Amino acid sequence: MNKLTAIFLIVASPLAARTVSVRLVNSVGENVGKAKITEAERGGVLIHLKVRGLPPGEHAAHIHEKPICEGTDFTSAGGHFNPDHKKHGLDSEFGPHAGDMVNFQVGRKGKGKALLVNTRVNLSAAGDHSILANGGAALVLHAFKDDMQTDPAGDAGARIACGVIK
Repeated sequence: MNKLTAIFLIVASPLAARTVSVRLVNSVGENVGKAKITEAERGGVLIHLKVRGLPPGEHAAHIHEKPICEGTDFTSAGGHFNPDHKKHGLDSEFGPHAGDMVNFQVGRKGKGKALLVNTRVNLSAAGDHSILANGGAALVLHAFKDDMQTDPAGDAGARIACGVIK
């Protein structure tokens, strides 16, 4: 690689993919992890999730419509991000919501890492499927796994962690 190529790579690399960092808190405001949301090369987003201090087992992760994580139940985040007005569930014949995603696992010690892929949302500055438009959105983790079909939230139980996406 010559000097001209190296300069081009340094200048061009920040433009490659937009990234948003999300701090996740539990119902008493304690930090329980983070998510790094990056534009996927072929559309959608990749969510690199790292959590701690959560109950072991399988949990649901959803993108919710409002960038607010207040109170102990995080209802301030509103419902699932759903610009197409579909029913809940990756397995629903009338779904899914744009904010529906696969479940992730938390280990025995309360720690977990996951890569979640969502092809129905993006990090554009505007547009119906942008999770940054209109002030942002929220990433919400639930107490239980998503059954992938029960409307409106997959029978995933309480909201146990929340992070603002801006």
